[in-house]
Order: sequence, then C-alpha cells, then structure tokens
Amino acid sequence: MAKYFDVHPANPQPRTIGTVVDSLRSGALVAYPTDSCYALGCQLGNRDAIDRIRAIRNLDDRHHFTLVCHDFAQLAQFVRVDNDVFRAVKAATPGSYTFILPATKEVPRQLLHPKKKTVGVRIPDHVVTQALVSELGEPLLSSTLLLPDEEEPLTQGWEIKERLDHEVDAVIDSGDCGTEPTTVIDFSGDEPEIVRRGAGDTSRFE
Repeated sequence: MAKYFDVHPANPQPRTIGTVVDSLRSGALVAYPTDSCYALGCQLGNRDAIDRIRAIRNLDDRHHFTLVCHDFAQLAQFVRVDNDVFRAVKAATPGSYTFILPATKEVPRQLLHPKKKTVGVRIPDHVVTQALVSELGEPLLSSTLLLPDEEEPLTQGWEIKERLDHEVDAVIDSGDCGTEPTTVIDFSGDEPEIVRRGAGDTSRFE
C-alpha cells in the first residue's frame, strides 16, 4: 500500500519532505503535485521505478522522460543549451513548460530518446515540488500521471491513492494543483517546435 503524505502547499513540513526524499533514495516511486498536474517521480538511476512508470502509463521507448530540476544551474548539468535557447528557456522558467534538449553524458542512456539522444527538462513553479527537488539534491525523474486511455491526468491525491495504491509507494497531497499537463517545446532542431500545447503560454515560442 502507498503511504499518504499531507503536505502544506505554502510551507511544506521539512520532516515530511525529508521522509519522502529518504524513500526516493531507497527506490520509491512517488506520485506528487506540480504546477501543471500530478506526476510520477523517482530517483534518476532507479531502473525498477522507471519500468514501473512505463507499465503504469503503457509507454514505449520513444517516450521523453522529464528531469524536474530545482534551478537553471542544475538543469544545465543535464542538457546542452546554446545562447539563444538559454535566453528562451530562462525567460519561461520556473513555469509549466517542458523543454526537449540534447542530453549530456550525465543522463542515463535508458532515459534518452533512442534516435535523438534528447531528454525533457523543466523547472516547476510549485513550492512542494521545489522543496522535494531541493532536498533530493538532484533532478527528479518524472512523467505526467496520465493513465492509458484517459484524456485527462489525475489531479486529486485521494483518488491517486485509491487507484494506484499497489503501484506507487507514496502519494503527496498538497491540495489543488494544475489540471493540465505542461506545454512541451522541442529545442533539439533548428527551430523550436511546439510538441504539446498545455498549461504554459505558447505565444513566446511562435
């Protein structure tokens, strides 16, 4: 059964955040809220949890996982960013955007797009997510909590606990979060490509 953590949305309890991070370091798969919607998250090198995310969401090997980062300095360790892209990404973060960029050697091979060698990165504008990633000290490997054959992500902690009780190890509930996935912008080509229109405003990339 998944552990259920009730976390204050504006002032996350340090002890609770520490407990969740300890479980992540021990191999847990966690459902947590973001500024867009709920996500599934685990530690970067956790192959078992990655396989569980793929199974829960019925994903193939072309799926772009996302590295949820605390700040731009952390993000820049895992993706290559030229000056033009730097300015565009910097202006849109923190926020409800995922950026697809060429990965550095810091990213495990199994997380890369098999042909493009790219990975998704984002810096969320959400107090609880930021507290988690800050305490973890590294990006949180994530994927939107969108179940197969469903059009909208799950957005309520109690419902996630009910439906995924035996598939995740912990659920964080901090009240209402977003109901729409991130906007995804692919910067791996010559021009930015809007892959998915979501919670983030796309006008600055058009």
